[in-house]
Amino acid sequence: MKLMTALVNVALNLSINMDNTQRQYEAERNKVMAKRANDRLELLLQKRKELQENQDEIENMMNAIFKGVFVHRYRDAIAEVRAICIEEIGVWMKMYSDAFLNDSYLKYVGWTMHDKQGEVRLRCLTALQGLYYNRELNTRLELFTSRFKDRIVSMALDKEYDVAVQAIKLLTLVLHSSDEVLTAEDCESVYHLVYSAHRPVAVAAGEFLYKKLFSHRGPEEEGMPRRGRQSLNGNLIKTTVFFFLESELHEHGAYLVDSLWECAGELLKDWESMISLLLDEPMPGEEALTDHQETALIEIMLCAIRQACECHPPVGRGTGKRVLTAKEKKTQLDDRTRITEIFAVALPLLLAKYSVDAEKVTNLLQLPQFFDLEIYTTGRLEKHLESLLRQIREVVEKHTETDVLEACSMTYHALCNEEFTIFNRVDIARSQLLDELVDKFNRLLEDFLLEGEEPDEDDAYQVLSTLKRITAFHNAHDLSKWDLFTSNYKLLNTGLQNGDMPEQIVIHAMQCTHYIILWHLAKVSEGSSTKGNMVTLRKQMRAFCLMCQRYLTSVNTTVKEQAFTILCDALMIFSHQIVSSGREQLEALIYTPDSPLQAELLNFILDHVFIDQDDDNNSTDGQQDDEASKIEALHKRRNLLAAYCKLIIYNVVEMNTGADIFKQYMRLFNEMLSDLGCNFDRSSSSFCGIKELARRFSLTFGLDQLKTREAIAMLHKDGIEFAFKEPSPQGEGNPPLNLVFLDILSEFSSKLLRQDKKTVHLYLERFMTFQMALQREDCWLPLISYRNSLQAGGDDDTMSVISGYSSRSSSIRTKKAKPASTGKRKLPEGEGCSTDAVWMNQEQNVQTPVMMPSPHLTSTVLRDPKKMRPDESYMGVYAMTSEQQHQQLPPQQHHHQTPMDYNRRGSGLMEDDEEPIVEDVMMSSEDRLEDLNEGMDFDTMDIDLPPSKNRRERSELKPDYFDPSSIMDDSVGIGLLLRVQ
Repeated sequence: MKLMTALVNVALNLSINMDNTQRQYEAERNKVMAKRANDRLELLLQKRKELQENQDEIENMMNAIFKGVFVHRYRDAIAEVRAICIEEIGVWMKMYSDAFLNDSYLKYVGWTMHDKQGEVRLRCLTALQGLYYNRELNTRLELFTSRFKDRIVSMALDKEYDVAVQAIKLLTLVLHSSDEVLTAEDCESVYHLVYSAHRPVAVAAGEFLYKKLFSHRGPEEEGMPRRGRQSLNGNLIKTTVFFFLESELHEHGAYLVDSLWECAGELLKDWESMISLLLDEPMPGEEALTDHQETALIEIMLCAIRQACECHPPVGRGTGKRVLTAKEKKTQLDDRTRITEIFAVALPLLLAKYSVDAEKVTNLLQLPQFFDLEIYTTGRLEKHLESLLRQIREVVEKHTETDVLEACSMTYHALCNEEFTIFNRVDIARSQLLDELVDKFNRLLEDFLLEGEEPDEDDAYQVLSTLKRITAFHNAHDLSKWDLFTSNYKLLNTGLQNGDMPEQIVIHAMQCTHYIILWHLAKVSEGSSTKGNMVTLRKQMRAFCLMCQRYLTSVNTTVKEQAFTILCDALMIFSHQIVSSGREQLEALIYTPDSPLQAELLNFILDHVFIDQDDDNNSTDGQQDDEASKIEALHKRRNLLAAYCKLIIYNVVEMNTGADIFKQYMRLFNEMLSDLGCNFDRSSSSFCGIKELARRFSLTFGLDQLKTREAIAMLHKDGIEFAFKEPSPQGEGNPPLNLVFLDILSEFSSKLLRQDKKTVHLYLERFMTFQMALQREDCWLPLISYRNSLQAGGDDDTMSVISGYSSRSSSIRTKKAKPASTGKRKLPEGEGCSTDAVWMNQEQNVQTPVMMPSPHLTSTVLRDPKKMRPDESYMGVYAMTSEQQHQQLPPQQHHHQTPMDYNRRGSGLMEDDEEPIVEDVMMSSEDRLEDLNEGMDFDTMDIDLPPSKNRRERSELKPDYFDPSSIMDDSVGIGLLLRVQ
């Protein structure tokens, strides 16, 4: 192929020289007789003749290589060979477009886009990108685009991320050429990829989205200002908000911003226009943003500020923080300074406008975390700081939502930085607010606990709202000087004695007490406290753990779950691990749960985690039909189980308690098998969970297959025996009771060596009957899938069923006919049955049917059955004698495959050519053409270089077409038959 590329380059130079010579000849001939030089005309004619002879010779050489090599090798059994062929033909079409950029050559690239190897598909896309990038070539690609556009769009969802990225980039280039080529449905299939977890795919989709929605400017937009509500960016920001809302993924704003950051960073950094859209009144005739749109805009604004200040993608994209370059660091500092200067003034105004909207306020209060606080002093913005502190205080007084209060707490924490001069000002405001909250809480609590009757609802609400505020602030601030442990412990103790305490008060009291103990532990760990503080902490911790243990018997499930979670965390924190890392002084704080406490924790897990999901009607407000509620309840049970399992892992509780956990899993699995039996739903979530567990377990065997060879072989042996151990209760003809286990066992097939797969397959056939091999009902799918997993992977890089049959013409094979005995391919070493199998009797001649699996056409698109000819239908192949083999073969095909039909004229690129590169009988790299010239006796397309621009005697290019569907014949089945025998 590299030689062909060099020849194409020579042909291109010859064409240019011929054009120049012809132009010089015409110019000389058009001169008057007196000035015409006949000698020069003769020299130019001679030179043109020599160039023509050279070009004819180059054409012959190119025809020989193309017909003898490319038409076979672009479908080679080796993926690297196919990839090189497609890469080089892309170079030919780009280098010499006049000769090669037509449908006769483009169809090879189009067909190869269905290749099963990602590297080959990738080369197809990169070759096409080089063509679509040149605007002058777009008109020649219109027919190809209309024919293969759907395939390119589908490749945006390719299983290989590199292929998907290049497919999206190619679609972006197609979008450049014409806006009308891609339909709305095509564009929408790419739009949603901006939320992909794979960042290169998301960035490519973001560029596509930006080019489609944001790069078009009408004539009325040319004179608009750059920034502000009426600016061009203002309209584009509105478009971004509309897209974000229409995507209905409102919790993934950070992913949308990250996808657009590289191509629309300037737009996303136009915070002045965003603020103007939120604060300024709309102009007459302008439609104002709705409440929902304002919320989305604030979220996008927050995500853009976070992206600018942190300079790393959101969680789930990327492996972690990368080292910034000097230029990126400077840009980061400049953006942070600009953000502080803009929002130090605008944030108090935004909080004042949206102070009653909890969702908007929560996002706005996160902005000070990204401020450069020094700007408040250097920029003389202290008055705006005072305004901000007043607004935060008003938000705390107005709201009781946990998210809002925690946002206020984190804002105070960000502003209370001792390194900056504004610390004293913020610390005074914070202390005043906390003093009022604690005084109010103690006053309300005293009145609340003195009442002998049932607590009043208004008083309970006041106590709860104040306790929520204190708990939220205690999460980020040390409130030890206010001595809140006594008040909270008294509140919890009263709740146990009376039993009528509102559950939310108990929950927040537990959480607040937990924070008190953790802050006290932090002080003791620093070594700045006295021995008396250590004793006090030990007493408070043990008293609180005992209180939580008593709440495990509460009648309220939510309270019990809170008590269990906090108790598990406390036991982990104050376990023997507390003295690690040189903290021996904390040994007195170690708390080991006694046997009654361990029993109560285990009973809680058994009673509240391992239950039927339909019976779990707690904490879901009676909406069990709501899928979101069921998922939330499932996550809650998983978190409870994880908290307890950590105690087992770190030896906080007895190790043997883990056996009770495994017993529950075994019980559920056995119940599921006994209930479903033969009618097992393989698509159910429970079964998929077990199969996923098996997949993860298979990964623990590592990559060293020789080291785990014996263990994997015994696992398959025992699994096969277990699957066929229990016969069907319905009698013969029905699958065994445990046959579904083969579906789980197939997850371990990839860990078998190639020769062991064949041995295991033969061992499986010992348990099968002739009727079992013929079954195709759904209940037999586990057996079919398991057999396929054992038969697959012999050579993952080949696309042919058997490489012994090449795609030479029948005339070549006729000249060199071989005896019938040579039809079998000698199996390479290691492909036969294992010689050291200890549990397989090799002397047994197992004659069981072998089913040929239908070939997969591509990783993403399957071949349409209606396009298959009758000789492509599915055929079961059995072990047969040599006479039966010859009876099965069609005439003239005993020793070779049907030659490809290169003479199908007129069935070109745009007709019924749904034939991609498929897994069929192809030429292998082992069976090369022995004589290149022998492959030239069939009628294929000749490479005819286009005429020079000033020459009209050359005929136009009239290529022939061929249809690769002719290679799909019964030789597929024969190849399998010979390989099996």
